[in-house]
Amino acid sequence: MLPINDFIPGFSVDCVIFGFHAGELKVLLLKMKNWERWALPGGFIEKKEDVDQGAHRVLQVRTGLDQIQLQQFYLFGKKERNAGFSQLLAQRGVIVPGEEATWFSQRFISLAYYSLVEFSLVKEPSPDYLSEAITWFPMSELPPLVLDHADMVGKAIDALREELYLRPVGRDLLPKEFTMPELQGLYEAVLGYKLDRRNFRRKMLSYDLLIDTGTKRTGGANKAPILYRFDLNKYEYALKHGLKKAF
Repeated sequence: MLPINDFIPGFSVDCVIFGFHAGELKVLLLKMKNWERWALPGGFIEKKEDVDQGAHRVLQVRTGLDQIQLQQFYLFGKKERNAGFSQLLAQRGVIVPGEEATWFSQRFISLAYYSLVEFSLVKEPSPDYLSEAITWFPMSELPPLVLDHADMVGKAIDALREELYLRPVGRDLLPKEFTMPELQGLYEAVLGYKLDRRNFRRKMLSYDLLIDTGTKRTGGANKAPILYRFDLNKYEYALKHGLKKAF
């Protein structure tokens, strides 16, 4: 049973965790116990902790990462958003009737965050109290989601696209060293459309955020592409102050 008395009543956090793998933008989802529905990783905030601290705790448990950049993007608060949800959980034996069911039946508002993580660094994800499995799904193949979590994913990708036009994206989604086609593939996966190769390369280099490592990716069928990495100091500056010019 959850230690419900330790949590702030009527308040939760939900996290849209994006990863990039095999040319696709993916989202980390949990399968609900005894139910063919999936949910975003989320949880409740303890009375003794800050909201951001609680959100970081939730993500650390789910991904095994303790240095995660979180971005608040929306507060979901429709009065009917979790109506009937506690009854469904109780019927499936996920929660216990009584005090626990009463806790889940109250109206909840949820503060939503999105996070960008490098796919290869995420440890074996851990299901939470209400779930039995957790896995990555491509954005194009999302399963049925509970509550308003589909809206959360939609608003998160909109927020990420808006962010992409103003600040750099890639450090938290790509390996330390990457090729220009890999970086372009990431931008295309986020935006949802193809970009001109030459224009993309010129624009990326104009931001002065990339360092040519002097080595190339070998072993492929095509011409070996140059490996780049981000200049972390300039990247951090651009995150705080924005790009020199919009993407």
